[in-house]
Amino acid sequence: MNIELMRFRVKPGKTERVDQWLQFLNSNMPAVLETLEGERMYVETIFSETLDGAQYLYWYSIQGRGGTEVRDSVHWIDAKHLEYWDECIDPEFTPQTLATRVSMIPQLILEQMQ
Repeated sequence: MNIELMRFRVKPGKTERVDQWLQFLNSNMPAVLETLEGERMYVETIFSETLDGAQYLYWYSIQGRGGTEVRDSVHWIDAKHLEYWDECIDPEFTPQTLATRVSMIPQLILEQMQ
C-alpha cells in the first residue's frame, strides 16, 4: 500500500481553470469513482493552497499495489482530467512528495484495503 501527499504548482494565470477542473471532478463524482477501483485507489483527495502568490494543488492518496496508472486509463473522465492536468500543472516545478511520518488507519479498514 502506498500512502502519499504530493504538491504540484499551478501555472500562472490558471486559477480560474483549476476551479473549473475541480468543479468538473465534483460534478462527475460517479464517473470519477468508477476509475478508482481499477487504480486500486482507496482514497484520493485534492487540496489547494496559495503561497507567496503561487497556487499549489496537493494530492493525498492511499493506493494499493498493482493498480492501473491514470495515464493508461481509457475512461473518458480520466482523459478529461489529464487535459486539465496538462493545461494547469506547471511542468517546470518539481513535484514535492511530503514525507509520511505516521499513518493511523484502524485495522478493520486496513483489512478491507488488502
